[in-house]
Amino acid sequence: MTLTERVKARAQELEFIACGITHPGPTAHADELDAWLKNGYAGTMRYLHRQADRRKDPALIAPEARSVVVVLDNYFTRDEESDLEAPRIAKYARGEDYHRVTMDRLGTLAEFLKENGARLARSYADAGPVPERELAQRAGLGWIGKNTMLVSPGIGSFFFIGSIFTDLDLDLDVPFELDRCGSCTRCIEACPTGALLQPRLLDATRCISYLTIEQKGPIAEELAREFRGYVFGCDICNDVCPWNVRFASETAVPEFRATRPVVESDPNFFETMSEEEFIRRYDGSPLERAGLEGMRRNYRAAFSDREPRLLPK
Repeated sequence: MTLTERVKARAQELEFIACGITHPGPTAHADELDAWLKNGYAGTMRYLHRQADRRKDPALIAPEARSVVVVLDNYFTRDEESDLEAPRIAKYARGEDYHRVTMDRLGTLAEFLKENGARLARSYADAGPVPERELAQRAGLGWIGKNTMLVSPGIGSFFFIGSIFTDLDLDLDVPFELDRCGSCTRCIEACPTGALLQPRLLDATRCISYLTIEQKGPIAEELAREFRGYVFGCDICNDVCPWNVRFASETAVPEFRATRPVVESDPNFFETMSEEEFIRRYDGSPLERAGLEGMRRNYRAAFSDREPRLLPK
């Protein structure tokens, strides 16, 4: 068994659902990123402007890197009826914080690389200046769908992408070149706020995930009316994707299951909560990112024109 095969076998042992290898050279989407940022579609995510050069050329992240190990980490859990009622939480945020859960196992995989001769094994999981979808596509793991998510054949898109930059000279995988979305536009049609302006063009400032997590300050009323009960994140464009409808399967990672208290259906749940109580409940969970004031705002938006009830996707 070659070292590359052993790396992929170790990734599988760690419950990563796919693993591919690519190089850290420039991406093919530099001009698209420049145009996207120039048009203001990143909103207040100024860090994306600061990271732009490295996102366009990942070799700048770790100049000594020769290969990038890319893994997919399944977080999918099937919705219960209560998950479709306001307040709704995106699937990825119902369990433990994925940054820690995925990074812990990436760290184990990085140690395996070091045990096999690597001097560099730097891990990233949705943090840092890494163009994860582009690297995953180049590593043969899937294509970038019309909702801008990476879609993997036989898997869908309910996964996190992790990467390890290493100085090991591993065998590279063949990039995934096919666009298997075909003529389907279900994700674009389903987005209630019109955030998907056209295939593979997202205006983040209209995206429910951005508005409930990254946005600072009030949410425009015309957008809040379309939240479909979501108070943190959104699954709509993923839920309607035929690749998820057919192939998404339950995660084998226990930390991604709903193991901690999330939210309650009382529209005033956060209004009466103290900062101390919020920290006690949500320290180390994805909801911590929005903060107490953010969750109060999100609840007001989600319940602004309706009583808690079963809502359509």
